[in-house]
Amino acid sequence: DTLSACRLRSKVLAKQLDHVDMEIEREEEAGNVAAVSRLQAVSSRLCTELEREKELELRLALTLKQNLVELWQIETEQGKYDILREQLQKDEEELQMQYQEEKEVRIWKEKITALQAEGTRRTREKREEKAQRECEERNKKLLEDAKRNHEKAVCFLKQSMARIHEKNAKEEVKAQEHMERRRQAVLSLKTSITSNRERLQTLQILNREKALEAKKEEMKMREAILAKGGNVIREIFLHKKQQEHEKKKEAFRELQKSRKMEIVSRILQERASIHKQRKSQSPTKATKACVVFICISKPCVLSPKPWRSPSVCSLAGEGAAPRGESSENRPQDVLWESDDEDTDRDKTLLVPEFPGLWNREYDLHKVPKAEDPTLLAIRAMRKQMAERKMEELQTGILHKQTVPVQEHKGCAFHSKPSCIHFKDFDVGQIYKKKIVLTNASYSVNYCRLVGISEWLKDFISVHFDPPGKMSSGMSCEFLVTFKPMINKELEGAVMFMAQTGSFSVPLKCTVKTCILALDKELIDFGSLVVGETISRTISLTNSGALGTRFK
Repeated sequence: DTLSACRLRSKVLAKQLDHVDMEIEREEEAGNVAAVSRLQAVSSRLCTELEREKELELRLALTLKQNLVELWQIETEQGKYDILREQLQKDEEELQMQYQEEKEVRIWKEKITALQAEGTRRTREKREEKAQRECEERNKKLLEDAKRNHEKAVCFLKQSMARIHEKNAKEEVKAQEHMERRRQAVLSLKTSITSNRERLQTLQILNREKALEAKKEEMKMREAILAKGGNVIREIFLHKKQQEHEKKKEAFRELQKSRKMEIVSRILQERASIHKQRKSQSPTKATKACVVFICISKPCVLSPKPWRSPSVCSLAGEGAAPRGESSENRPQDVLWESDDEDTDRDKTLLVPEFPGLWNREYDLHKVPKAEDPTLLAIRAMRKQMAERKMEELQTGILHKQTVPVQEHKGCAFHSKPSCIHFKDFDVGQIYKKKIVLTNASYSVNYCRLVGISEWLKDFISVHFDPPGKMSSGMSCEFLVTFKPMINKELEGAVMFMAQTGSFSVPLKCTVKTCILALDKELIDFGSLVVGETISRTISLTNSGALGTRFK
């Protein structure tokens, strides 16, 4: 086939060459040099292809002859191997017969094995049936034992539950008693706080009156000294030194009294502990404890080691002592006072222990005792103070809240959330939020709604039911409704009035906005090779509520 195709291509090329020669002759006669040169190039190309095809034809003819020779040689060799082919067929038939015999033997063995497996299966089934019967019997026994154990457990559980209920009832009774004790303690604490507050207010008034009287006394003294022609600065300095000496002396007396009360409380505690030891220990140990008690209670001078924690009686006896003064900063050598001073600590702190600085002229050498006009003046001042407080509450003049330990600072009420924020609103919709107000002051407080910002009244409405008295830590709720009419941001506040002053909760309304952000600030392609292409993906995210276009 290849040789015939090659001969056909040779004939076609010869015809094309003859045609090109005729064209060359015509163009030469016509004198067209460009066409002649082009046709000559085509003629040379066709001649080259024709020669190539003739060479290919000669090679194919030679190859075909060689193949025929090889074919004849193969047929000659095939005749030699016919005998071997017949022998091979006979061997294959014998091998097939052997395979058949082996197959029959294998089938017979498989039948025997199947019979043995069937016998084994039946034996195994019998064993399984026997094991199943034994398992059923065992399960029955287990169920019976479980029923008996369940009955016993139910009985024990009932007894345990009865004991637990009884224990819970006792614990509940104890808890109720504990809560009652706590309630009584809270009520007593509240009463003591109220009394201490009134006492502190009275002392503050007395101190202010005392300062005014001291100024008046100083002015009178200046006038008297100037009238006598003496040294005003020296006399005033001596007068102030005398006053400081009297104050230190009075503070020393108060400290002495508090130390005495601490010692008495300690002695009482030791007496109680010794009384308990007498009941539990032998008489010899009891006599030793009595001797120790006598040794402790007889000395008239305090131990140089200061007490670390004053008792409740000492705290009550100190009254108007400064808060920052601790037991470690006090003098150590304090004498025991007489029994006449035991009655002084029962007197109320509303009566000053050293009157005269504010209700009569001060004497440098003598401190006058308290008189009846002082008590009358104190009662009058307390009455005026109560009337002034009522007027302040009615007119809205408010003061700071204080407790015996610290003074409240900052807003009296805390709101949760701290800012009322209506975010991403749509015009025409209605939005509601519930806000919780918590009393963060140290005592009972009130709260009432004053109003909202003037420019928010067309869009915001507040529903608030005044809760009345609110203890420290208690909370109340109010509802804020927002009806947007315009697509515009609004800011303002909801204003309240408390017993300690006014406060407000900020309110903000923000429109929908688009907030676009990229996930990368820098596009880094790293190291590149010339001609290489690398791509990076960047994400643009809109975290706002308003859609937008971008480019």
